[in-house]
Amino acid sequence: MRLILPLVALMLCLLCAPAMAQTLTASPLTDAAEALRNDTVYVDPSAEQAIDEDEANALRERIREQGAGPLRIAILPASAADAAGGNPNEALEEIANGVGERGTYAAIIGSAFRAGSIGDLQPGAAAELATSSLSKKDQGPAVVLTEFVDGVGEARANGGSVPGSRDRGRGSGGGGSGFLLLLLAVPIALLGLGRLRRRREQKAQLEEVKAFAREDLVALGEDIRALDLDVEMPDADPQAKADYHRAVECYTAADDAWDRARRVEDMEGVASSLEEGRFAMTAAKARLNGEAAPERRPPCFFDPRHGPSTTDADWAPPGGAPRPVPVCAADAAVMEDGYEPQSRQVVMNGQQMPYWNAGPAYMPWAGGFFGGGLLPGLFLGSMLGGGFGMFGGGFGGDAMAGDGGFGGMDDIGGGDFGGGDFGGGDFGGGDF
Repeated sequence: MRLILPLVALMLCLLCAPAMAQTLTASPLTDAAEALRNDTVYVDPSAEQAIDEDEANALRERIREQGAGPLRIAILPASAADAAGGNPNEALEEIANGVGERGTYAAIIGSAFRAGSIGDLQPGAAAELATSSLSKKDQGPAVVLTEFVDGVGEARANGGSVPGSRDRGRGSGGGGSGFLLLLLAVPIALLGLGRLRRRREQKAQLEEVKAFAREDLVALGEDIRALDLDVEMPDADPQAKADYHRAVECYTAADDAWDRARRVEDMEGVASSLEEGRFAMTAAKARLNGEAAPERRPPCFFDPRHGPSTTDADWAPPGGAPRPVPVCAADAAVMEDGYEPQSRQVVMNGQQMPYWNAGPAYMPWAGGFFGGGLLPGLFLGSMLGGGFGMFGGGFGGDAMAGDGGFGGMDDIGGGDFGGGDFGGGDFGGGDF
């Protein structure tokens, strides 16, 4: 049994490492989502089917003229789908989840054209319009997208459905179609229930992690207010003032990111700003005391609210092997006395536990504080040593996958601009 558990842990570690790497680093999909929060068209210049700025502006104007909004369009290189396992359908869902608003979404990713709708058009309408628009593919991506925009505007004027689509498929084969629909009703209903369950889980995760991160925001805000009078003194060190104002900027950025967070992955940006702000406060305090600013180091592992670490100390999770972790001066003193410092606690399923053992939902938050350099050696090693919660506990195996926190995308459809086959399910399309 002792031999089996480490082997299972190692396999899980290897499976989780790619997903963790995606969480800690930005991707073309997150860039597109960020841009589409404030725009209707986003074009990556490196995309194989990129359109020029004049064509992009024409699309924006077309969306407005045809009343096709809320509609967002992205044009990305084929490599952008790598962040979604190479699947352009899942890539489009990631973009929509990143934007976090209901509407219709379309994307050309490499040679693949995909479209779907979240709480906007009738189910299947965006997929049908995407497939139909590819009839213009010989004229280039700008024409295909213009055709799609016109179709969305017409569908919106028709109550969200494609004109004439309700009459298609009726006739002599109507009875057979009805029987097939009846056979499909149960699995479709089960799929819908599964997606609803995941969305509820993800919403609960987000609320829990946001409440946890709010404690960090409050702690930094109180620290800033406590130093306000010292910084305003006439003889205050100018560099200390600069550090103080940088801390205020970081706090504001973290607070704004907290408000805009729609997924647990968004908490990485919150924690990153908090880490920078906490270091700026530590530097400001040192300079006000006539001391040199400290070395820029990771926060204290046991509780990032303690501020930057001052040294590394060997620490082992229960049943695990020792490994160096960054610790603040106070916690280093506790460890020198032979005790283990109190780790930052989180309540999960009614139980208190250290944040590093509380499930994958807290991984982005930790990544914002400690970065990719520390986490693989720390958290993956923790798993091998017995701290399984960061990867295996809490919310279930599919908690971090699937739908976004605000709704699932209706049938995604479309086709390819060229290269490869396409088909199956509700998808459609063709090749250039």
